[in-house]
Amino acid sequence: MSYFHSVTLDKNKCHGCTNCIKRCPTEAIRVRGGKAKIIKERCIDCGECIRVCPYHAKLANTDSLDSLSDYKYTVAMPAPSLYGQFKDVTDVNKILTALKLIGFDDVYEVARGAEIVSEATRRLIEKGGLVKPIINSACPAVLRLIRVRFPGLINHILPVSSPMEAAAMEARREAVLKTGLKNEEIGIFFITPCPAKETSIKSPLLKEKSNVNGAISIADIYMKIHNLIKNIDKPEMLAQAGLEGVSWARSGGECKATDTIINIAVDGIDEVIKILEEIENGKIDDIDFVELLACNGGCVGGPLTVENSYVCSNRIRNMIDLDPETKRIENIDEEGILWEKVLMPVQIMQLADNLEEAVEKLEQIDKIWETMPKLDCGSCGAPSCKALAEDIVKGFATENDCIFKMREKVQNLAKELFDLESSPHGSKSDREI
Repeated sequence: MSYFHSVTLDKNKCHGCTNCIKRCPTEAIRVRGGKAKIIKERCIDCGECIRVCPYHAKLANTDSLDSLSDYKYTVAMPAPSLYGQFKDVTDVNKILTALKLIGFDDVYEVARGAEIVSEATRRLIEKGGLVKPIINSACPAVLRLIRVRFPGLINHILPVSSPMEAAAMEARREAVLKTGLKNEEIGIFFITPCPAKETSIKSPLLKEKSNVNGAISIADIYMKIHNLIKNIDKPEMLAQAGLEGVSWARSGGECKATDTIINIAVDGIDEVIKILEEIENGKIDDIDFVELLACNGGCVGGPLTVENSYVCSNRIRNMIDLDPETKRIENIDEEGILWEKVLMPVQIMQLADNLEEAVEKLEQIDKIWETMPKLDCGSCGAPSCKALAEDIVKGFATENDCIFKMREKVQNLAKELFDLESSPHGSKSDREI
């Protein structure tokens, strides 16, 4: 089955500016012929290219509210980061009520799913047997990154489903009990801050099938909710999640919920890569739990959010301060939220079908790279000189794509022409010609 990618490219809007190739954490983008190209095998759907593209040529392929009409009963599952998008709104019930007013029949907080995952995590850690440092499994972009760049760390990942999946499982159970409808008649939609969640729904890594039917971008419904909230004086009392679940919107929220004494929270894809490199090299052996989130600040910094991540994070903190009570869940379906499949590495650099030819091509890449300027300027349309060398061996580029190599050739040609022009015109060789 082909792997679904939420992040897509609109070539009509692309100006070939190379901003995206410099920011992509897995070198998944090239610029050829003045247009960007996404290498699907490398893409982790983190949305960094969406964030930095000045021409809005990178898009997230998410669902729309029109999808609700495909189901008899629909449930909105807001990410905790949605709560910090609205100024002067401290009552979560207003936001949840607004979701029902825009077309959903019911709501179920993903923050509640986060509390379920927190409890499952505490139990697994207490049982022991996990490889330390334990890496959280909540961020699908980080999971894909590990599969692509750090496959040796897969056994460090906590084997539990994301809060989104945990919440969807409970939301579906409740909806069936309330309505008596069949599973296929109920639509569960995640209100998402990032494209990676849509990818994890359409191409689930850890379950045979996602409990979620689709993901709707926060940015797409922000104005609808914003306009309704102003007129909601008496919201429905729909909120169930407490401090622990809501705090997952910010970096460090999951760490706090694990109850592990020695833990660290790392956010932002560049910092995540650095810490994974250190874990891979055995430099971090005194940490029990590592929370890794691809977006700066955590999910509040997702590329499909509206508000500034720092402002959003502060609003979430203020909400927590207003209701500091921690409501922990005791009864959970431990088996239901564990992984159903084994996480496998992703092969992104298959140079040849047989080992001998692959080794030969690797040697060619090294030889070409040694002749490169090693400036990693990106002018060639590849993110680094090493990547260009790989593209040349694969037949996707030539040495002439490097402006420095091209300039060197032009200079050598100019010198040859100058030397030819400067040679004596009356030489014997000229008379014979």
